Amino acid sequence: MRMMWTVLVVGLLVLIAFAGIAAWYALAVPGTPHAGPLPPLTGEERDLAVRLRRHVEAIASVPHNVDHYAALERAARHIERTLQGLGYAVNPQVFSVRSKAVRNIEVELAPRSAAAGSLVLGAHYDSYGDAPGANDNGTGVAAVLELARLLKEWRPRDTRLRLVLFVNEEPPFYRTADMGSWRYAKLLTERGEKVRGMISLETLGAFSDAPNSQRYPQPFALIMPSTANFVAFIGLPGSREFLHAVMASFRRHTPFPSIGGLAPDALVPGAGWSDHWSFRQFDAPAIMATDTALFRYPHYHRPSDTPDKVDYERLARITKGFERVVRDIAP
Repeated sequence: MRMMWTVLVVGLLVLIAFAGIAAWYALAVPGTPHAGPLPPLTGEERDLAVRLRRHVEAIASVPHNVDHYAALERAARHIERTLQGLGYAVNPQVFSVRSKAVRNIEVELAPRSAAAGSLVLGAHYDSYGDAPGANDNGTGVAAVLELARLLKEWRPRDTRLRLVLFVNEEPPFYRTADMGSWRYAKLLTERGEKVRGMISLETLGAFSDAPNSQRYPQPFALIMPSTANFVAFIGLPGSREFLHAVMASFRRHTPFPSIGGLAPDALVPGAGWSDHWSFRQFDAPAIMATDTALFRYPHYHRPSDTPDKVDYERLARITKGFERVVRDIAP
């Protein structure tokens, strides 16, 4: 009997140790998260907030997806006009779903080295069902468009920066071969292009300083902050090194609260609910930056997800933060 209890105790201790190591591996991230009041907005950030709002209103004031095809086309044309107006050559990836032509929209900043790998930064521009999708995902699209402006004159040395607006992220195309990001990741793979990392900007405009405004899938509520004032960086397994590089840079350069970690898609609801999932299917390191969507935003996937719900000032701070990240991690 004594031997049996010894074995049970040892086994329990091993399980606890294993759980602790797994938690450390998944949730220990570099850098120190910002705490306390945010600094005053700079003049550039105030101007950026106005620009971001214009994009969200132009793209996501009404439902826009294959079932609302005319509005989806208007959103695509706004994206293309904006990028062309900045002087980019726009590269559409056109394919057909339900007998309708849809497209991913890409621009790139070419490196000085021909052998460079790629960094993909993207967001989906379709909305869910009858939701206008201002936060999900007009905010992500607006951020990519403004990053295209902020980075226009920058030329990386060893990294090809691909800025991509994806179609068909939402159901019924989600996790099918008609998902825009799946098509795009497959195309890069077929070209033999090395993707050093992919960042999906997903639902980035809802924040609150109220206590207990943040929810989580269990068991994360036990260890994560309960105030919905942060941006979350979520990496799928296989993306730890890339996640750490992005988070370390963001925290080093941008005074904004942040959390992050690795989260297995099969175990943690929401961990793979964006375009980064597609890139992991083709073995590219991939992460999502998000306000956590339904875990704090009551208008998620609802007709009430309208442009007036978005916090454009904090979206501007995050967008400027990602400009710094790109310049830092893509030399």
